[in-house]
Amino acid sequence: MPLSTVIVIPARLSSTRLPRKMLLAETGHTLIEHTWRNASTARNAGPAVVLTDSDEIALAVRGFGGAAIMTSPEATSGTARIVEALDRLPAADVIVNVQGDEPELPVAAIETAIDLLARCPTAGVATLVTPLRRREDLDDPAAVKAELTPWRPPSGAALGEPVAGAWRAITFSRAPVPFAREWHDDLLAAEPPFYWQHLGLYAYRRRVLESWDGLPVSRLAAHESLEQLRLVEAGIPIVAGVIAHATRGIDTPKDYAAFVERQQRLGR
Repeated sequence: MPLSTVIVIPARLSSTRLPRKMLLAETGHTLIEHTWRNASTARNAGPAVVLTDSDEIALAVRGFGGAAIMTSPEATSGTARIVEALDRLPAADVIVNVQGDEPELPVAAIETAIDLLARCPTAGVATLVTPLRRREDLDDPAAVKAELTPWRPPSGAALGEPVAGAWRAITFSRAPVPFAREWHDDLLAAEPPFYWQHLGLYAYRRRVLESWDGLPVSRLAAHESLEQLRLVEAGIPIVAGVIAHATRGIDTPKDYAAFVERQQRLGR
């Protein structure tokens, strides 16, 4: 049976580097509308719902025909906003968290994450990575690294054969992991890669979010400011799929101006 799915798009109005970015509309459409329309085209996903603490964003979403659910301004993260709204979301097996400032996220990325949960039934969460090929990204704490091993489902008392295109996340870090005892630049060109950049898209089984508030406090998550480490420390298996390139989020005026220019070139 295919997994029933809902896409959720947490969206705050406040933004330090790009004020009110969700409602910027130099293309003729708000940024949140671009993200919602793009995510809504995923072939194996259900409806897309915006979760927001802003009446202005909710009004804008309903104005273009989308669904919006109000959540508390006190929510500390997108995941916390989803957990708060869980009983008001459609009754779906899988909840996909798409960032509101990623209007150009490849739809195939959403489809890949959902497909991974269908093919890896013991995984609680699916996420995405891309090969990390540049030393400057390896050393950049803003580029989150993932340590991976091939996903092997349990088979009796042993592990089975690897699942094609699926990787098990061992951990995540802002540090350049795995550490190379003897560095040489060829390590960045290895196949399969040694180094992976984590991308912030998650597909959760509903039961994981239902248990979220009861998960143990994670010292690692607080230490690195990486929420996904709470899942790692709680022992929830995370499966990762690969896409070719990192997606471009919109965080600054320069990012938004480049996005507007790309839309104009495409005639949108």
